[in-house]
Amino acid sequence: MERASGPPLRGGIDLGGTKIEAIVVDAGHEVLGSSRHPTPSTGGPEAVAAELVAAIKDACEGAGAEPAALQGVGVGSPGVVDEATGAVSTARNLPDWEGSFELGATLSRELGTPVFVGNDVQVATDAEFALGAGRPYGSLLGVMWGTGVGGGIILDQKPWLGRGGAGEIGHVVVKIDGRRCPCGRRGCMEAYAGRAAMEARARQRVEKGEKTDLFKLMKDRGRTKLTSAVWAKALDRGDKLATELLDEAVEALGAGIASAQNLLEVEAIVIGGGLGVRLGEPFVRRIRKAMMPHTFNDAHPPDVLLAGLGDLGGALGAALLVSRRLEGEPAPVAVASSGGGAASAGDAPVGDAGSGGDGAETASTPAAGDSAPAGEAPGAEDVPSAL
Repeated sequence: MERASGPPLRGGIDLGGTKIEAIVVDAGHEVLGSSRHPTPSTGGPEAVAAELVAAIKDACEGAGAEPAALQGVGVGSPGVVDEATGAVSTARNLPDWEGSFELGATLSRELGTPVFVGNDVQVATDAEFALGAGRPYGSLLGVMWGTGVGGGIILDQKPWLGRGGAGEIGHVVVKIDGRRCPCGRRGCMEAYAGRAAMEARARQRVEKGEKTDLFKLMKDRGRTKLTSAVWAKALDRGDKLATELLDEAVEALGAGIASAQNLLEVEAIVIGGGLGVRLGEPFVRRIRKAMMPHTFNDAHPPDVLLAGLGDLGGALGAALLVSRRLEGEPAPVAVASSGGGAASAGDAPVGDAGSGGDGAETASTPAAGDSAPAGEAPGAEDVPSAL
C-alpha cells in the first residue's frame, strides 16, 4: 500500500471537541483520502492520541499510502501550543486533559513520520486565507463557531499573533458580570454562542421543566453531545428552546465580532467552524445584520462570508502547516514579542487563537501538551447587553 515513489503526500488532522477530521493531500492540496472519527469523551490525552492515529491511518488507507510514507502530518489542536516546548494548555474542549502531554512526539512515534502541531483556529484561518474565502483579501478575521468560538487574524497579508495569544474573539466581553464562560470568566461571547455553553444552558433549562427535542435528537443520533447537526435538526423542527438559544448566540456573535472589527478594521470576516458551516449562509446573513448596530464604520462594513472550505478547512490548514515547516519557514511566534512572522498570501499565514484557548504553532519539534480543566459551566445570568 505504501507509495515509495510518486508525488509527495501530507496528512492533516483537525482535532475538534466533538470530531476528528483527518485527510491526506497531494502537493496541489487535492484530498486523496479522508476519515472522520468522534473525539473521545473520556480517557484523557492518551485516548485522544490513539483516536488521532486511527483517523489518519484510515485516511491513509483511502489514499493508498502508509503513514510512514507521508512527508509529515499536521495537527490543529485546541489550546495554547508553546512554540519552544510543544506543550498545549487551556484546551478546555478536550476530555480529562491535565498536565503536559507531548501529543506531537507521541503521534510521530506511532506513525513513523514528522508531526507538527498548531492551534486549530489558527490553521483553519490559514487555509481560508490561502485556499478559501479569504483569498481576495489582504486583511481578514476568521471566526470559527463551534464547540467554542475562536478567531484568527491576518493583517496586511501577515498573521497577527500578538505575544502568542491574539485572536481570542470568543472571550470578548459582551455582558459585564454576565454568564460564566467555560474559560472561568464572566460575560464572554463564548458563554452565549459556544456550542458547549449552549448545551449547558439547555440542560439547565430542561431541569427547570422546559421542553425541547434537542436531547432526544442527540440520543437518536447516538451522540453524547449536542452536535452541530443536532442543533440544525432541532432548528428545522422549530424547536423553541433551540431557536431561542441560537438567537442569543447570533446576537452575541454580532456584538463581539463588531467590537473586534471596530478595533481591527479588516476587509473581510470569514465565518466557519462546526456550527458556522452547518447553519450556513442564512446564519452568516443573520450575523452580518446583528453586527451592524455595533459597527462604528457602518458606511464601509467588512465583507462577511461563509468559510469556503467547509468542514475540511481545519484539516487542510494542518496539512499546509507541514509544507511550511518542511520548507523551513519559522514558526510565527518565534518573534511573538513583536507580533508574528511575515509571510506572503501564498505562504498562507494564519491568525491565532483557539476555541478553548489561544495558541501558536510549534517550531520544528512536534509536540503538544496539557489543558486546564474546564471552567464553571455557564450560569443562568442575563443574556448579553447587546441582546
